[in-house]
Amino acid sequence: MADDEAQRKKRTFRKFTFRGVDLDQLLDMTTKQFAELVHARARRRFARGMKKKSQTLLKRLRKAKNDAPVNEKPDVVKTHLRDMIITPEMIGSIIGVYNGKTFNQVEIKPEMVSHYLGEFSVTYKPVKHGRPGIGATHSSRFIPLK
Repeated sequence: MADDEAQRKKRTFRKFTFRGVDLDQLLDMTTKQFAELVHARARRRFARGMKKKSQTLLKRLRKAKNDAPVNEKPDVVKTHLRDMIITPEMIGSIIGVYNGKTFNQVEIKPEMVSHYLGEFSVTYKPVKHGRPGIGATHSSRFIPLK
């Protein structure tokens, strides 16, 4: 009985892998090696070269990480680049992604690798269905207007 409780307390966490490559190896990869692992659209994007704005964002993320104290989160780096593909070197950074109105803070986690920044900053307010408004149906003509 005590042995069962000891096994329950000792939880093993699933080790993160991206397409069969673990996190440590992913962080050591060059951009060219990483490009071979991602989906076709991202592979094409990397093959055509990193644009100046993307390189500037990566440079600012590196600077924010280096300036952060040990065991502290880095400062937020704001960007409009919603089409930027998340690379392994961005893991741990905090990015303010513009959604057309505000900058939504996104903390980059290993599971987000090879996704776009824009996927984590919704541009619309999800619909909350309530009562129908005036003019929604023909029967609403007979509802008194207070």
